[in-house]
Amino acid sequence: MTISVLDRNRADEAVQGDLGDLHDAAAQVDDELLPCRTNDAELWFAESPSDVEFAKTLCRDCPVQALCLNGALERREPWGVWGGELFLQGVVIPRKRPRGRPRKDEAAA
Repeated sequence: MTISVLDRNRADEAVQGDLGDLHDAAAQVDDELLPCRTNDAELWFAESPSDVEFAKTLCRDCPVQALCLNGALERREPWGVWGGELFLQGVVIPRKRPRGRPRKDEAAA
């Protein structure tokens, strides 16, 4: 499994990582524009790789995405989709692998 850490320098310098700041910023936005409030919250902590990818896609247009991602990086969130990225044990991973053993023959997959 490949694990990467996002470069925090890419994030806006004005973006803060506190959960209170995230909630305050989200309160200024109509709930209909926040995918984590209009969809099932379990989607952001799903077991299915396809559900995780769907959650990441929903985050792309979120008005507080940068704030959410930066905060999750600072807090080293243990798991879930935050700011359009998947976290596991405090770091960003590119994608969730399905449960079970990987195939021995990649061509057969």
